[in-house]
Amino acid sequence: MKVGIIGSGMVGATSAYAIMLRKAASDIVLIDKNHKRAEAEAQDIQHAVPFAHATDVFAGTYDDLADAKIIIIAAGANQKPGETRLMLMKRNTSILRDIISNVVKVNANPLFLIATNPVDIITHISVSIASEYGIPSSKIIGSGTTLDTARFRSLLGNYVGVDPQNIHAYVLGEHGDSEVLAWSNIDIGGVSLVDYTAYRGITFDETVKQSIEASVRNAAYKIIEGKGSTYYGIGAAIAKLVDVINRDNRAVLTVSTLKSDVEGIKDITLSLPHLIGGEGDLGVLPIRLNEQEKKLLKKSASLIKEKIDEYENGQQ
Repeated sequence: MKVGIIGSGMVGATSAYAIMLRKAASDIVLIDKNHKRAEAEAQDIQHAVPFAHATDVFAGTYDDLADAKIIIIAAGANQKPGETRLMLMKRNTSILRDIISNVVKVNANPLFLIATNPVDIITHISVSIASEYGIPSSKIIGSGTTLDTARFRSLLGNYVGVDPQNIHAYVLGEHGDSEVLAWSNIDIGGVSLVDYTAYRGITFDETVKQSIEASVRNAAYKIIEGKGSTYYGIGAAIAKLVDVINRDNRAVLTVSTLKSDVEGIKDITLSLPHLIGGEGDLGVLPIRLNEQEKKLLKKSASLIKEKIDEYENGQQ
C-alpha cells in the first residue's frame, strides 16, 4: 500500500508523519520541486519509524508512483503581493495540470486526495483536469471539512464531557467562512444533543452554541495568527482518509467532491457526509437539515459557485 505525497511543505510532511504513525501505508514517497527538502523530511520521518510502525519513507520521483494507490496533492502556489485571486488560481491550475499529467504517465488508476487550499476550488479544478485523462470524479477527493468536523466534535466533546469519537456532528459546505454547522443532526451515543444535555443537567443555550460555532469557524485564523500555519489537524485528517481507503473501512467523512446539485446549485464541489472506502468516494449520504441549515448550505454553495464561475470565465 504505497502512498505518494506531492509537496513536502508542512502539510505534506505532517501528513506523511501521521500516515506513518497510523501504519496506514507500507511505503510513503515524498516528491517536491525542492528535492533536498523532500529528502530531509523523508529522512527525519524515517528516523521515527523505530518508535512506531515499520514504514518505508523516502524522497522520490514520479516514476516511484507507478504502483501507488493514493496520491496526495499538498502542493500549491502562495499569493504574491499585488496578485489577484484569479491570477493565483491560474498559477495553481498550471501546477495541478503538471502534477496530474506526470502521475498518469506512470499510473493509470490513481486516487487523488486534495489538501491544497482553497480545497473546494482546487478539487473542482482537479476533477476537470483529471477527466481529460479518463479519471472519474469518484477518484478525486478533497479533504473538505473533515478537519472542521473534527474541530466541531472536539469542542462539543470537551464541553459535554464525552470522547469526541462518540459524537456524531458534521460541518458541511465550504471549507471556509461560509461552512455550515449542522446543529440539528447531532447525537451522542445515539442520543440527541438536546436529550443528552437535559438528562445530564448540562446547560446548553444559545450562548454556548454561538461560542462553539465561533471557535470552530475561527480556529484556523487563531492558529495562523499564533504560529503562521496549520498542519497537525489536516495531517491527521489526511492520514485518516488514507487509512480508510487502504483498509476499505467504509467510514463516513465530510469530504469535498463534485456534486450535480446542492440545494439548487448545479455542478458544485463542497463537503457533505460521504461513504469512503477502498475505491474512493462511494457516494453521498442523505442528511436531514432544518430549513435554516438548508438556506445556509445553499448560501455556502452559491459562494463557492461564484468563485468557480469567476475562475472559469477568466480561463476563456
